[in-house]
Amino acid sequence: DFAQGSKAWSENCARCHNMRSPSDLRDDQWVTTVFHMRVRAGLTGQETRDILTFLQGSNARVENVDLGQVESTTTDSVSISGKQVYESNCLACHGANGKGSIPGVPDFNAKNGRLSKSDSELLSNIITGIQSPGSSMLMPPRGGNSQLSDTDLNAALKYIKASFSD
Repeated sequence: DFAQGSKAWSENCARCHNMRSPSDLRDDQWVTTVFHMRVRAGLTGQETRDILTFLQGSNARVENVDLGQVESTTTDSVSISGKQVYESNCLACHGANGKGSIPGVPDFNAKNGRLSKSDSELLSNIITGIQSPGSSMLMPPRGGNSQLSDTDLNAALKYIKASFSD
């Protein structure tokens, strides 16, 4: 519900994000953002859906354009940097310092912690999702962003290990 979403946005989100306009992100970007922030804000499922309706409904509608004759200048193999993946998809739960910003999220800096596992096991956990011991929430597959390729996720893992492990 758009009206309820507007109210929930102003009561829960605007206090920290009052400088952000709902039109700052595309609809698909709001899905990822709202999904990650709902836990931190303690939102119910209905509040989350209402806020998403409000944010997406506030975006200007783009008219459909026939791109049939337009040639792409990029390839499907283009990947974003590991840092970009982390900041866009992991930061909300794992924090800028890798220590975790939500109870139960593993501390990437802990000696003999999560990052002591093999790269193949860690990448598998990132791709399929994982329930950490002591956490009430599951890390969603691909960090909640199904658009990320395995290459993107591997780049994020390399960034995480370079930034947070001993």
